[in-house]
Amino acid sequence: MKDQLIQRLLFRLKQTWWNLTVIPSLCSSGVEISEKVRIQGKPIVSLVKGSRIQIGARCVLCSDSQFTALGINHPIVMRTLRKGAEIVIGEDTGISGGSICAANSIRIGAGCLIGANVTLADTDFHAINPVNRRYNNNLNEIAMDPIVIEDNVFIGSNVFVLKGVTIGKNSVIGAGSVVTHDVPENSVAVGNPARVVKRIRGTLKRSVGPGELSISGLIPAR
Repeated sequence: MKDQLIQRLLFRLKQTWWNLTVIPSLCSSGVEISEKVRIQGKPIVSLVKGSRIQIGARCVLCSDSQFTALGINHPIVMRTLRKGAEIVIGEDTGISGGSICAANSIRIGAGCLIGANVTLADTDFHAINPVNRRYNNNLNEIAMDPIVIEDNVFIGSNVFVLKGVTIGKNSVIGAGSVVTHDVPENSVAVGNPARVVKRIRGTLKRSVGPGELSISGLIPAR
């Protein structure tokens, strides 16, 4: 009991420290942060002038392995790579570790669960053309396409979501999957490349907290 009380106290002290230091630092760098956002650990954030990063109300960003069951490989990374790029995270979304890199646009809806070490990248980072690829910084020759994660999506740990993908609302992406094409709403997709293996049916029911939604019932994909 005594050890548990000490652990709770330490957690509260850390949480207070992060809220008092990290959130103001992110705001001063240009990140738009809504009310009651919780920061656990210090994320790595870089914001190109003329781009934006927006974090919705009551989001939880975990960059410390002590506070997530599976642990994380590194702190959360959020980077915009060029002018006009955007990262927009909807309210009540939780992210553990992972990387979000936007050269164009990455939008994550409300109530999403982004598991440990997930990568979202809307760009190839380098040109496909092999000629002078190592030193080719011409952005017009580097493919990019927006990513959209709709509301109430659950993405399992170590998933890669590649450029041009839309994941429909309520869907689940199995751990370790590589998502190269759109996933329709109310679906379970797994594998490399990810494919739909089940459809979700059920009625959304609001749970205890704001933005917490549950959905029940699975049927095989047809």
